[in-house]
Amino acid sequence: MPSLSDWKVPTAAQPKPEDYGYDLEQAFNAVVGLRAIIPPDAYTAETLGTERAGNGVFIRGNGLVLTIGYLITEAETIWLNLADGRSVPGHVLGYDQETGFGLVQALAKLDMPALEIGRSAAASIGERVVVAGAGGRQRSVAARIVAKQEFAGYWEYVLDEAIFTAPSHPNWGGTALIGPAGDLIGIGSLQLQHAVGKDQAQNINMIVPIDLLNPILDDLMKFGRRNAPPRPWLGLYATEVENRLVVVGLADRGPAKRADLRTGDIVLSVAGKEVRDLAGFFRRVWAQGQAGVEVPISVYRDGETIDLRVKSSERNRFLKGPSLH
Repeated sequence: MPSLSDWKVPTAAQPKPEDYGYDLEQAFNAVVGLRAIIPPDAYTAETLGTERAGNGVFIRGNGLVLTIGYLITEAETIWLNLADGRSVPGHVLGYDQETGFGLVQALAKLDMPALEIGRSAAASIGERVVVAGAGGRQRSVAARIVAKQEFAGYWEYVLDEAIFTAPSHPNWGGTALIGPAGDLIGIGSLQLQHAVGKDQAQNINMIVPIDLLNPILDDLMKFGRRNAPPRPWLGLYATEVENRLVVVGLADRGPAKRADLRTGDIVLSVAGKEVRDLAGFFRRVWAQGQAGVEVPISVYRDGETIDLRVKSSERNRFLKGPSLH
């Protein structure tokens, strides 16, 4: 598991206090390092690992930490590394599959600076921002917003408008996207490659916009999840290859595997409607109803069209959930 001392942002990319109209050091103090230990028998242990390290940010002074959910999914042990050098245990409050947000409560009496929650909708392309990791300026990136657009992830995940920043942060998971007013406008999720020329690619970060948090924050704190019927989950991984939707993996014991979908299948339609891209595919599945609904899918396999019916499930049923107090 990487330690904080294993990496450092290149000096040229580090934010300079004089470039910002707020107290940069104060903002950095709200960002924490996060380490999670996951049981070996957890559903996500094989894909995400049993030891995960990243970042989080205090959004309340009592030790409430917002992070990216994959760091803490099924975690049995959480440690938070504070800006003042202390390490304190944390407890997983919940995570939300639709947005990707995760919440942790520090299990220590804390009076820490918190980042005020801003408005990601107000941030514009070209805006000067900071992608802040635990460890202050040396582990934070002076970046700009390079795009705000739809994002679809192969694991049945869609954001209507994700935020993309460059240059990329090397330890992006759970980083704080700090806007021009010194407030929190997003949480770091992924690193992607973006083509900038014929043979050139640039690493960029995908950030989950903070505006998605307010509607679900109370639910996450009370119930560990959003208080709404869960979406149908198929348990497959798909990607777009030359304008085709190809199944590239199947979750172990998941609905798609039980329904005999196979790696290499080309998805043609859902419930009789043609699907051409990942976002359209997943949205069409979710439009069939809530988790448990049967989803009719047509695929192309070995030269023929095959009609299958997948009895969807709820993703959280396969996961070790946070213990609620």
